[in-house]
Amino acid sequence: MSTFDIMQLRKADRRGLADEAADRIRDAIFAGVFPPGSPVREVELAASLDVSRGSVREGLAALEREGLVRSAWHRGTRVIDLTAKDAEEVYSVRAALEGLAGRGAIGRVDLAALGRLVDAMADRLAEGAPSDELLALDMEFHDTIYRAADNRRLLEAWHAVRSQVHLFQLTRIRLGYHGYRAVVVDEHREIVRLLDAGDAAEVTRFAEEHVQSAKRVLVGQLDDSTIETSG
Repeated sequence: MSTFDIMQLRKADRRGLADEAADRIRDAIFAGVFPPGSPVREVELAASLDVSRGSVREGLAALEREGLVRSAWHRGTRVIDLTAKDAEEVYSVRAALEGLAGRGAIGRVDLAALGRLVDAMADRLAEGAPSDELLALDMEFHDTIYRAADNRRLLEAWHAVRSQVHLFQLTRIRLGYHGYRAVVVDEHREIVRLLDAGDAAEVTRFAEEHVQSAKRVLVGQLDDSTIETSG
């Protein structure tokens, strides 16, 4: 039996079981039920979710394509490790994508919708919201910009790293929540202002720096070894 309480996972619905299994396992990874580097076992997941091992296997394959888990012969499937090198790679890719998305969204994005998301961040911050609620608004803010850029391949590239970004951001917040709280509203409000001004060079510069600053913080929190787990 896994050392982690997989019974925390909700039972899967009877629709699209492989996709549903992927959603449930992803949620569990983000919630810390399966920490970085920990094993995720088909048999136990199938029993917990009340689905077939085949559905779990397909769900894990989807998560592997998202970069959240890795499978190796004779070693099974594990949640990705989070190291400084991993952070450098993921955030460097994200910085380039954010610059492209910001430029593409100028004149297309719904600035009022972005403003409402920032206002919601500020409200939830003042109310002492948990980190996952703030991060959900943060991710929706960036999703909105990517969708507005109207570039299918750019959106696909974002979706290919989005789950990894989410996990890394959760780790950044866990290791330095007060630092995240101090910048999250002002940085996103500045992005809205620059998009409204319509200066492509400034939008690109700030969008990239927004990610690079997050990378510097996280890399400073991590060392070159994997985060220790109880697995």
